[in-house]
Amino acid sequence: MLILEKLWNIIKNEINNSNNIEILDSIKIKYLGKNGIFNHYIKNLKSFSFEEKKKYNIIINIIKKKTISKINVKKIEINKNILTQRIDKEKIDISLPGRQIQKGSIHPIHHSINCIQNFFYKLGFQSLNGLEIEDEYHNFDALNIPKNHPARDTHDTFWLDKNRLLRTQTSTMQIRIMKSKKPPMRFIFPGKVYRNDYDATHTPMFHQVEGLIVEKNINFSHLKWIIYNFIYHFFNKKVLLRFRPSYFPFTTPSAEVDMMTDSTKWLEILGCGMVHPLVLKNVNIDSKIYSACAFGLGVERITMLRYGISDLRSFFENDVRFIKQFKYI
Repeated sequence: MLILEKLWNIIKNEINNSNNIEILDSIKIKYLGKNGIFNHYIKNLKSFSFEEKKKYNIIINIIKKKTISKINVKKIEINKNILTQRIDKEKIDISLPGRQIQKGSIHPIHHSINCIQNFFYKLGFQSLNGLEIEDEYHNFDALNIPKNHPARDTHDTFWLDKNRLLRTQTSTMQIRIMKSKKPPMRFIFPGKVYRNDYDATHTPMFHQVEGLIVEKNINFSHLKWIIYNFIYHFFNKKVLLRFRPSYFPFTTPSAEVDMMTDSTKWLEILGCGMVHPLVLKNVNIDSKIYSACAFGLGVERITMLRYGISDLRSFFENDVRFIKQFKYI
């Protein structure tokens, strides 16, 4: 009897001193397992009388039940402590100011393209993107650009091989759309173009928007009306414009449009003209029935004028401080 009381005291101390679940499980196996101490005691009762066996069995079973209960209580206590420690470690101080989520901003070039598209949608134009890798025919030949034209040289154009190149203008889409569609048609073609140039006002990659109308009885006055109204819309005010006679291989007559800047200087912002009859012939459109007008503008240039940006390269340097200045509703 005394031995069993001492055993119980030992068990209580071991359970009380355990500080994790693994130790507690090892105590349970040590005393209550198949080869545990309690089973060892029961096996040693073989030489005892029936009455002694009965008496000691009762005491052993009582201690076993107390051991199981003590282990379960201690396990609950340990799990509670683990949870408390985890809560203390992971808790959030709600008195601290919250983390601010910084809102991004649409890039000014994308915003300008959206503005251009929205204006021309109202006039019945469709917007299409085109191939950035073009062939010589669509980029030069079909646009009536001579074989010896300087634009074909490597110092102006990025050639991939003898036939393929990075397109130098979105005018290539004029040819592709007129070959695949039948008049009447109204399209704008926004997209990236590539030229071998880099300074404060030029980058090797920039954005253009090409416009095209092919209908009966279209003339230069319609083109001027569209350009005037677009520029007024884009700058949200009436600005001073002038149409200056110019030359493009794929339009005749041709003009460059200049805008008076805040510094009272004329700055070219786009080129335009009536599509050349040879270009229409290249796409099997009868120039005696249909006439066509086209224009092309550099998105970066008019965006620089709109926001007073002095260096074109700022658009492509990924400076967050620059982009953050442009917040649109």
